[in-house]
Amino acid sequence: METLSVEDGTLEQWGPKELYEAFQRGEVAIIDVRTPQEFAFEHIKGALLSPLATFDPATLPSQEGKRLVFHCGSGVRSRRVAEACLRSGHDRVAHLEGGFAAWKGAGLPYVAIDPATGGQHVVGGRQD
Repeated sequence: METLSVEDGTLEQWGPKELYEAFQRGEVAIIDVRTPQEFAFEHIKGALLSPLATFDPATLPSQEGKRLVFHCGSGVRSRRVAEACLRSGHDRVAHLEGGFAAWKGAGLPYVAIDPATGGQHVVGGRQD
């Protein structure tokens, strides 16, 4: 994990493998800030959806016991959301550096639509 000093605090940037491991241990909540359409097509199983277009830091789940880690497609939107959370007074936020593209590039599991059947299936990684 890399930490960056930004205007309103410290922003954590997580790599995909360290995020996956922390998620498996139940230490983080992953929040997807992509559009509902992007999320429906493919997403990290167990991630919560809070699209950037309607994002409000006041409606985030409690951070008690878990760090919030935001992700989007490339890391640009998730960083904007994380910085907005810092501005609103949240102090334990982070984002996935490189976004969902980095997650998939690391071969980690995600849920996707099977174009042949229209059903969902797990792609990559272990299928638990």
